[in-house]
Amino acid sequence: MSDQFNSCELTSSNTPERGLMVVPVGKSDKMDCEEKPIFSVMGGGEGGVKQRVFRDTFATSGGAVSPTSDTESGIFSAECELCVEHEAELDWFCGTERKLICPHCATVGSCQGHAVVPLSTRVSAVRNQLVDVCEKIQLQALRIQKFIDQTLTVKEQKLQVPVAASRAREQVLAQVSAAREALEEEEQRLLEEVQSEEERVEQCLLTQRAHWSQALESLSQTRSRLVHTLTHTPDAQLVNSVEDIAERVEQAEGVGEPCDTEQLNLKPSCSDSKLLKGLWATAVLLGPNAYGSPDLTFDPRTVSPLLSLSSDLCTLTFLHKRPRHSPPYDPARFDCWPNALGSVSMSSGTHSWMVDVGQSAAFKVGVCYPSLERKGSGNEARLGYNSESWVVSRYDGDYSFCHDGRKVPLQVVRRPERIGVLLDWSSQTLVFYEAESRAVLYSVTQQFTAPLLPACAVTDRSITILH
Repeated sequence: MSDQFNSCELTSSNTPERGLMVVPVGKSDKMDCEEKPIFSVMGGGEGGVKQRVFRDTFATSGGAVSPTSDTESGIFSAECELCVEHEAELDWFCGTERKLICPHCATVGSCQGHAVVPLSTRVSAVRNQLVDVCEKIQLQALRIQKFIDQTLTVKEQKLQVPVAASRAREQVLAQVSAAREALEEEEQRLLEEVQSEEERVEQCLLTQRAHWSQALESLSQTRSRLVHTLTHTPDAQLVNSVEDIAERVEQAEGVGEPCDTEQLNLKPSCSDSKLLKGLWATAVLLGPNAYGSPDLTFDPRTVSPLLSLSSDLCTLTFLHKRPRHSPPYDPARFDCWPNALGSVSMSSGTHSWMVDVGQSAAFKVGVCYPSLERKGSGNEARLGYNSESWVVSRYDGDYSFCHDGRKVPLQVVRRPERIGVLLDWSSQTLVFYEAESRAVLYSVTQQFTAPLLPACAVTDRSITILH
């Protein structure tokens, strides 16, 4: 053994399982406090060595390891091991069996032909790998510290100062204030318009009453005079009074006939407001109770043979080919037009529902009277082409409102994915609403004379009632 290992001895352990153990001896039995162990390798190779301890210290410049010799690198600075079989220094490393070996083991022994390297090379590689790992950990720690210092701390400060929260609150308050101000102005405008219209109607009624009261009095006087002439005038004088009688008759005929006109009624437009109607529709169709009653489905008895109805009774799908077996005859079923009616009759209160039309390029959505014709290919059973149905239609890329054969073109900003229908029975108002842009597509106010049913038609893909 060389002189550099003269501070080590091999002693036998009293425990048979442990074999030989390296025991350091020399100036002091205590390990130098500055020479802390880097790692320990527990192994069970053929040499009978069960424990190996390396000690070294990093160079002061960045922890780099650059040994110039085995002695300087501290490979065997305190401990040494010998091969039991060849009694030579274990200064090589077998990568195949991952254990320390002597040169004889590598050339003629059990590790002949294995991947072996000098121990110093192996140690340098391990140390350099540890240095790389430590550097990566240090960089990761720096990034984490930077995130804590520059991101979390700043955001915590902003939250404590409540700048972001204050801005969010201010934005909400500003939007609500603007909406409230607009609503108050619209309310004032509509109330003034309604009051003005009310005063106009009252004045018309007073004028009409005064006029027709005067005309009635004039007619009464004329009739009384004519009756007096008829009963009290002698025949000879009566004959000479023909011109006077004709004049009085002409005066009576000039009074004219009274008739009811629109001028005697409040104009429905006096309370019409796109702003209020849009907000009202938004609140009803997109509010907490959006999409109306969960009981609303399509009535299977009304579904045309050209359509298929889903199991949940909410989706209509157009069939390009008629089914071989037609559904049983039902007087409520449409037999020619691809129509279907809803299951809920509406004759009071407020009703709303939403229909998903995003997949279809040809459809109709609206309402109709229950008395709508179901049989035949005439317009009497065609939605929007008679006086008993009101629908919004899409066909050939164009949108329109259809009623009684008349079409009103609709301008849409974007293709509607969902169309909402809102019926307020008390005001006799029907509104068609586009959910994505929150825009009123069309609204109609008229006197409905019978209960209404939801009505739909589709000739491309499918449409669905949403719940």
